[in-house]
This record gives sequence, structure tokens and C-alpha cells, in this order.
Amino acid sequence: MRLIRLLLLATLSVTSLFAHADDEAAVQRLTQLLNQAQTITARFSQLTLDGSGTQLQETAGELALKRPGLFRWHTDEPMEQLLVSNGEKVWLYDPDLEQVTIQTLDQRLTHTPALLLSGDVSQIRENFEISYKEGGSVVDFILKPKSRDTLFDSLRLSFRSGVLNDMQLIDSIGQRTNILFLSVKMNDALDDKQFSFDIPEGADVIQE
Repeated sequence: MRLIRLLLLATLSVTSLFAHADDEAAVQRLTQLLNQAQTITARFSQLTLDGSGTQLQETAGELALKRPGLFRWHTDEPMEQLLVSNGEKVWLYDPDLEQVTIQTLDQRLTHTPALLLSGDVSQIRENFEISYKEGGSVVDFILKPKSRDTLFDSLRLSFRSGVLNDMQLIDSIGQRTNILFLSVKMNDALDDKQFSFDIPEGADVIQE
């Protein structure tokens, strides 16, 4: 689902010098940082650019993540959408169209990048070649899918002082989707009810 791809990735420009590490060290470092947060809530600001750098779309919203595999992304008006997963199903609700699309959650990390943040981090090594750079309080990871059957060519995931900061996805035609995470809170108690969705009365339902 394209919305999952667009909602889950961003970029970070770092001017300091970094120390490089091998793939095993990168996997261990990324696993350590991801495992620190069993839940995450945040605001996000998302910017999508084409291959020439021209802005295609800018949105903002709120998110909530909970391991394993639960996530909720709400994009603000005027392009309001709600994306919810209970770890098995995904609901995409478009209030303007009064339409709900229901899909089975694709458990492959290369197809559902949200699972990098909310899923089983033990699968990362199987799905990606990983390198990382660390300078000061910033840790910047580059993930390249091992499979050709993927939604993106490169994914960058960055942390600042141990907290998720931003992500970037670059696809095969050079389009970039950047997300900056703001007011990030980790390990707050989250009610599982927010990771399920009640279909509004009168909404059209598309089952995929």
C-alpha cells in the first residue's frame, strides 16, 4: 500500500564526520535502539519530492506505534486519512470519499516499512544490508533491501540522543519521501483499542 510507504520514511542531513561500522555492528546497534521503544507516539511532518527535487506533497499528522505490529497514522486536513493496523489487518479510511479499504498486513519489512518501527526487529538482518554512521548524538542507518521485489531502493533511519528523529525512502525513480518526527514519546501506556477500526455507518468498504 502506497500510503504506508509514504507515511513511514524521512531524511537527515548531517555535517559532522562519522565512524563507519560493519553490517553486524549496524544490526546490533539498530536492534538496540529499536528495542528501547515498545511504544512510540509523535507528531510527524512529511514531504514528498520527485527525482528532480520538486515538491509533490506536504502533510502532517500524528502517529502511535506499539510492538508487535500495531500502528495508527492520522494525516491532518485538508488531506485527511487514517491508517490503522492491529498486526493482522490494515484499515485505510478516507473521510472525504467516505471509503474504507481493508487489507491483510504484509509482514515483509520491504513491503511494509512501518514494521521496522513496530514489528519484529529480528527480521531486519534477513531483509536488508545495513550500514551506519555515528557522530555526536546522531546515529544514521542506511538499509538496502536484499530482495528486488520491494517498494524502495534505499531507506534511511535516523536517531538523535537515542530517540527516533526522521526517516527517508528513495524509490526506483528517485522519488523521496521524508518524514520528521516531532514531540516523540516512548514507552507510554497505549490502549490497544486505538489499533482497531470501527467502520463508519454508510462508508463504502473495499476488501483487498
